[in-house]
Amino acid sequence: MTPAPADDDATWRSRRREAAADHASALERKQAGESQQARALIAEFVAAAAARGVPAVPLEARSYAGRSRYRTTLRGWYLRQNESVAVATDGEFYVLSVAASLRARLRGATPPASDPPLILGKGGRDGESMDLADALARILDRAT
Repeated sequence: MTPAPADDDATWRSRRREAAADHASALERKQAGESQQARALIAEFVAAAAARGVPAVPLEARSYAGRSRYRTTLRGWYLRQNESVAVATDGEFYVLSVAASLRARLRGATPPASDPPLILGKGGRDGESMDLADALARILDRAT
């Protein structure tokens, strides 16, 4: 006796769900590994910057629309010319975008630390992505 078409559909959907979950899990593991490598690069950079006396600057965050700038309590180094991402002296990676608000205008903004990528701007337009290692090396090179 052959199974009913509804049983075949249910089996197929179940297999697709499992495959999607496996794929998501593999992607999560890959991103966690890349973040761990990026954290090691950042730790080396912060130590080298301190040893060379590379000055950290006060970091500012921008509103999501990019129209407003907000002060933060963070000091560090911008990794991109548009000042959208930075490494702070605490060794954390920050995406410097926050929601626009009057409170942030008055008291400053506090962007949360993010998991660092190995490639800044990955998936963006051509010419907008950059290796994290290259961005960090560029900052050290400018200081010498």
